Amino acid sequence: MKKRLRIRFHGRVQGVGFRYTAYHTAQSLGLTGWVENCFDGTVLCEIQGNRISIDNMLGKLSSGKYIEITDMEINELQINDEERSFNIRG
Repeated sequence: MKKRLRIRFHGRVQGVGFRYTAYHTAQSLGLTGWVENCFDGTVLCEIQGNRISIDNMLGKLSSGKYIEITDMEINELQINDEERSFNIRG
């Protein structure tokens, strides 16, 4: 079943290749959405696809070499049927 999640990542998530890891992982798993750095030091991401692929992506992000996620705020959103890719914003 397809889901869309908005996730705010806290921790050491800027300046460590987080957005590029998210981008390449999402592409390899067939997920759509976007990721961007926020002014408060967090990273905001919307991920859309099947839940197993989303969970795989979160696992890969959590095990990133320099990435250290200390908290995630997760909200479920309505599916965006028009979206076709995953992008880095900002």
